[in-house]
Amino acid sequence: MAVGIIGYGTYIPRYRIRVEEIAKVWGMDAENYKRGLMLRQKSVPAPDQDVITMSVEAARKALRRAGIDGSEIGSVYIGSESHPYAVKPSGTVVAEALGATPEVHCADFEFACKAGTEAMFVGYSEVKAGTVRYALAIGADTSQGAPGDALEFSAAAGAAAYLFGAEGVAVEVLQAYSFMTDTPDFWRREHQHYPRHGGRFTGAPAYFRHATGAALRILEMTGKRPEDFRYVVFHQPNGKFPVTVAERLGFTREQYETGLLAPTLGNTYSGASPMGLAAILDEAGVGDLILMVSFGSGAGSDAFVLRTTERLLEIRDKAKRTRDQLDKNQRYIDYATYAKFRGKIRKR
Repeated sequence: MAVGIIGYGTYIPRYRIRVEEIAKVWGMDAENYKRGLMLRQKSVPAPDQDVITMSVEAARKALRRAGIDGSEIGSVYIGSESHPYAVKPSGTVVAEALGATPEVHCADFEFACKAGTEAMFVGYSEVKAGTVRYALAIGADTSQGAPGDALEFSAAAGAAAYLFGAEGVAVEVLQAYSFMTDTPDFWRREHQHYPRHGGRFTGAPAYFRHATGAALRILEMTGKRPEDFRYVVFHQPNGKFPVTVAERLGFTREQYETGLLAPTLGNTYSGASPMGLAAILDEAGVGDLILMVSFGSGAGSDAFVLRTTERLLEIRDKAKRTRDQLDKNQRYIDYATYAKFRGKIRKR
């Protein structure tokens, strides 16, 4: 039985802040981030936007593409590191907005930037096991970076939603795999406003070890080689890391270019690799093999080998494409407006 993605959708806030605007305030050299990390700007949520509102928008697009009603969803899983409530699930609000309640299972996931693929892994597994008919998995975040910290240049906002089922499959999941260790490269304790990170420690022992380890193992499990894939997408904490790991593994620029959104989105959040996957699905042909590898600090990676079907061509124009949201109707703001939007100016 083929199990996989029957619908997908994304949401990207239209507000943007340029790297130069952030660097100017903190006396930094913007060119270091533009050349070294391939960053140009990032998305910024409006004051009335959060993980829940963006998840609803992305999920509605996924439902539209799948052609099913919200009441048919059996599970709603939301992965994020910036859930709006410390104690109250995001999933129940989203499920209510979609008409999925009351007969639905909800859970909020956390695993830094791979919380979204964690939700996808569980949703896919539930459908495969026959527990539910349709499962909705969402990766969503609003930017989290301390003022003046390197993360402020890349921690963006957005949401990517995927509906899994065994009927009308547009993208079949051929294999899923997870690679995990206890590598504390990034963390945020209770009552802290912003996360802390291990600087260069986040590179080799964290991102590269786990992304490479997950990719190599799933290639071995499926008997595939890099040249067998039409597309590949890795987690994008910046523009440099995914390019580096892709090229180390033997993938070409042509294979990863479509899903590389970091330069124009920022893309350090729980839907980063799923967002890149959505951009790929907007352009993929029939029978294309796709490798997606996420990364979440703490640390771990989820890997998926996917294959597109003819159904994808039928559904993708039923909702707005990812690149259109990324490139059109942008509204650029200054740092003061950004600080106000993100609550960085604390009155007490």
